[in-house]
Amino acid sequence: MTTEMAVLNVKKGLEKDFESAFKEAVQYISRTKGYISHSLQKCIETKNRYLFTVQWATLDSHMINFRQSTDYIKWKDLLHHFYDPTPVVEHYEEF
Repeated sequence: MTTEMAVLNVKKGLEKDFESAFKEAVQYISRTKGYISHSLQKCIETKNRYLFTVQWATLDSHMINFRQSTDYIKWKDLLHHFYDPTPVVEHYEEF
């Protein structure tokens, strides 16, 4: 299993719009082959910061099945304009 992690800094004042768009965007990621689950948590100290984690069956589930799909384009169109700066996405695995 692979865990994708990203800290999402949303432009100030757009938090509610982001949260609404995220609820819509979830349909595109959750139907990807190899998707297991996700979590979006809002930072307590920094109100416009979120921690996004996704559990994938494999790294390819994310990098190929999702990132190279038309669903990713829809995901990106709904969410990426909220971020400043562009998030760093990292992948982790148990050892």
